[in-house]
Amino acid sequence: MKSNFRTAILFVCALIVLFVGTARTVLADETYQTPAKTIADLVEKPPTPAATLSFDKKHMLLCDLPTLPTIADISQPELRLAGFRINPKTTGESKPTYYAGLSYLDMSNPGAKPEPIRGLPKPAKIKHLSWSADCKTVAFTILEDDAYRLWKLDIPSRQASKLIDAPLNAFVGSPIDWASDGTLYVRLLPDERGSLPEKISVPRGPIVQENDGKKRPARTQPDTLKNAHDEALLDYYLKSQIAHVFLDGRVEKIGRADNYSGINPSPDAKHLLAITVHKPYSYKVTMERFPHRIEVWDSKGNVEKLLADNPLMEEVPIDFNAVPNCPRSFDWRSDTDATVTWVEARDGGDPKVKAEIRDEVLALAAPFNTKPTAIAHTALRYSGITWGDGQLALLREWWWNDRRTKTSMFSPDDPKKPVRVVWDRSYEDRYNDPGRPDTRVNSRRQSVLHVTARGEFILTGDGASPEGDRPFLDLFDIKTFKTKRLWRSEAPYYEYAATMLNDDGTRFLSRRESVSEQPQYFIRDLNKKSLTQVTRFPNPNPDISGRIEKKLVRYKRADGVDLSGILYTPPGFEAGKSKPIPMLMWVYPSEFKTKSAASQVQESPYRFVRLSHFGPAFALLMGFSVLDDPAMPIVGEGKIEPNDTYVEQLVSDATAAVDEMVKLGVADRDRIAIAGHSYGAFTAANLLAHTNLFRAGIARSGAFNRTLTPFGFQSEERAFWDAKDTYVKMSPFTHADKIDEPLLLIHGENDDNSGTYPVQSERLFEAMKGLGGRVRWVVLPNETHGYRARESVLHTLKEMADWLNKYVENAPARAQAQQKNEG
Repeated sequence: MKSNFRTAILFVCALIVLFVGTARTVLADETYQTPAKTIADLVEKPPTPAATLSFDKKHMLLCDLPTLPTIADISQPELRLAGFRINPKTTGESKPTYYAGLSYLDMSNPGAKPEPIRGLPKPAKIKHLSWSADCKTVAFTILEDDAYRLWKLDIPSRQASKLIDAPLNAFVGSPIDWASDGTLYVRLLPDERGSLPEKISVPRGPIVQENDGKKRPARTQPDTLKNAHDEALLDYYLKSQIAHVFLDGRVEKIGRADNYSGINPSPDAKHLLAITVHKPYSYKVTMERFPHRIEVWDSKGNVEKLLADNPLMEEVPIDFNAVPNCPRSFDWRSDTDATVTWVEARDGGDPKVKAEIRDEVLALAAPFNTKPTAIAHTALRYSGITWGDGQLALLREWWWNDRRTKTSMFSPDDPKKPVRVVWDRSYEDRYNDPGRPDTRVNSRRQSVLHVTARGEFILTGDGASPEGDRPFLDLFDIKTFKTKRLWRSEAPYYEYAATMLNDDGTRFLSRRESVSEQPQYFIRDLNKKSLTQVTRFPNPNPDISGRIEKKLVRYKRADGVDLSGILYTPPGFEAGKSKPIPMLMWVYPSEFKTKSAASQVQESPYRFVRLSHFGPAFALLMGFSVLDDPAMPIVGEGKIEPNDTYVEQLVSDATAAVDEMVKLGVADRDRIAIAGHSYGAFTAANLLAHTNLFRAGIARSGAFNRTLTPFGFQSEERAFWDAKDTYVKMSPFTHADKIDEPLLLIHGENDDNSGTYPVQSERLFEAMKGLGGRVRWVVLPNETHGYRARESVLHTLKEMADWLNKYVENAPARAQAQQKNEG
């Protein structure tokens, strides 16, 4: 009785405290705020144009990127259906990105002033841009008020025009696809769409779900279907009509109106691979796991072959190497006229099953009236094929548990020929990454291996090294497996080969930048030893370029693992002369299976310092130093899982970073803040809970309670019930009583990322508030995982700057604190 009375009294007291706390801390809706002009100007900087090169390498289009949209732009109506978010008005993405304009560069006259494209509306909202096989036409869509519509650009005349007026269905992927004969296949909104499904205001009954005893785990997913009305809406908006469009404007509708998720012309333009979605739907998984029908059509829409009718896939294990136990990865073989390929698991799709063969690659050629042929097998999980010709293709496979990747050469026309393993290695080992085989586009608009006349692959790679990334270009002899280095990026520049311009790799288009020089495209000729500038994009921050110092710093953590990060110091700071200043650390940890891989440098010190509004650059304009993405490896060697010692390793990583920054004289130990976005936010909150290294923290769009993502998160594939202690120990929510430094929580109201529901920030805020912590929670209306609206971005910058000013830069001095004990 005494125990029950005491419990009741404590409960009443808790309610009083909660009520009082709520009354004192609830804020009314605020208007959007703007930071100091020097910081606000980051939002006004024009983005660097994107560039796309024609397949024949003779033409370049420069694609202007718009500045940030307004809050009105991103507050349009939105439906969330089966993992997609669409605007019901346009039947396309609810928050699309697009190009605002196009201009043309003649690659035979590099360095010339770009030519304007005539005929485009102003402003334009351009998407789905795609070159024809003959490189004379570019197809794209323009988003009008009510729909996406198909446009074309005639390259010789530089004239753009609307090709057809019929609205397109852009629910999933691009609604347009070129055929190699110079015609287009598009997804139109059906003429007979019917009336919009009406939501019943009075429920007919409860929504019931039941499981029959089978294991059907699924990672935490946003935007799944919720009820029968959602199912009806999916049918309504996904349904489209396939049409064959000619460049003279003729339109031929083919096939039936249906729920198409993909339409893909064969290389010879005589057949189509059509994929449709059908019921039964699921309320637990997204559309990629719904039943799919995969058919081959002729060019008129007649069904030539039903390849598969895959069932609902709710029973796939959550393991990273798990796949559905049904045919998957349908595509055309790019080096033949019309051969469709796909993959089938031979281990039931379950990586826990012991099997000598995991996956089998099957092929079926036109006229599709024979049995499919097995052309390749994998001992690991299939991850793709790069086609070359009938005697040469590259087969890729991988395995999660030991971070293994394997690439082999095989003969698709003669599967009995011996398979030659080219590389078998750990994909975590960046220093020994051999690079990626270059590809070229053939006359049928298909990507195939680029093999030189001498029988060599051209390899391009990041060139990771202890001094940072130094991209390279190699030749790989197919017969001898010997590699010859052609070129490597040299300091003080970061440069990589973007596109080969000749057969042997001695002439290529490169993208080159330095700490103070904006990225530009160049033509590099190794034989002539020449470098010719192609683009001349303006420097977005000329007033400050060269005044911010950037360098790679390297140090060790207590157990000997090498760590590194990119250190920025603001204008006017002189190492060794200036006094230590406040610092912002912007973090995001990574998991590894070996300490040697964890010790490798992950960045380049020679990339351009673009003062973006998204990351930590704003702090430089406040006079802070910034340590961006300091290495925070979480290592689990052998059978040990990395996350089982997540907290201990995270604390060791952070301690080493802080000690090094203080040693270098760039950070005042008493004035260091920790911040991050997404998993970085999770990290920042954990470091506030388990150390006294930081005066304050900023956590944007994070997940803080891992029991809310019970079937895995990030690189953790175990379920909560398999690793309860790890889930609980890693969750800063369960250690909210230890967070005694100020924490700023920012979250998009409509976060669309797996696991980072807004409730994650809400619950941590309520916990800290109830425990008497110093915490502020900012919800950005209509924003998703990354913030898009100009008003939201400016307000976020204002919140972060004010937080750092109050709790870090102007914080009162504190005595050197002892690191907290874990527990």
